[in-house]
Amino acid sequence: MKVFNGIDELEKAVGTHLGYSDWHTITQEQIDRFADATGDHQWIHVDPDRAAQGPFGATIAHGYLTLSMVPKLISEIYTVEGLTMSVNYGCNKVRFPSPVPVGSRVRAGAELLSLVPGPAGVHSTVRVTIEREGSGKPACAAEIVAVLVP
Repeated sequence: MKVFNGIDELEKAVGTHLGYSDWHTITQEQIDRFADATGDHQWIHVDPDRAAQGPFGATIAHGYLTLSMVPKLISEIYTVEGLTMSVNYGCNKVRFPSPVPVGSRVRAGAELLSLVPGPAGVHSTVRVTIEREGSGKPACAAEIVAVLVP
C-alpha cells in the first residue's frame, strides 16, 4: 500500500498508476445480501439453479455490487494521511464491460487522474479498473471523484 503524507505529496502522483488491491472472491452470500439491500432479486443474481441454465452459466454479481467494492479495494491500494475526512462526490464514466460470476476473484487497479482545488477541499479523480481473474475485459471501469478535506 502506498501512503501519502498529505495532499502535497499526493499531488506528485497525479498521472501515475498507484497499484493494485488484493484479490477478493465474490460469494453467493455477498450477492444475496446485496440483492436484499437493494431490492434487486433478478434471477441472474439470486437463483443458482436457473442461472446455471442462463447465459452466464452461474449467478453473477450485480454491477453495482462490483462498483460498491471500490472503497474497500482503494483502501488496500493507497491512503492519504493528514486528512480530516474524504467524502464521495460521484463517479464519471462508469461501465461494466464483463460479468462477474459467483466464485470469481476480483481486484482493483487505480490511477490518479487529477487533483483540483474546490471550495470544501481538493477534488481527486481516480480511474479505478476492477478486473476479474482470467478475464480479458474489466468487470468495472469508473472514474471515482472524492473530496479530500485537509
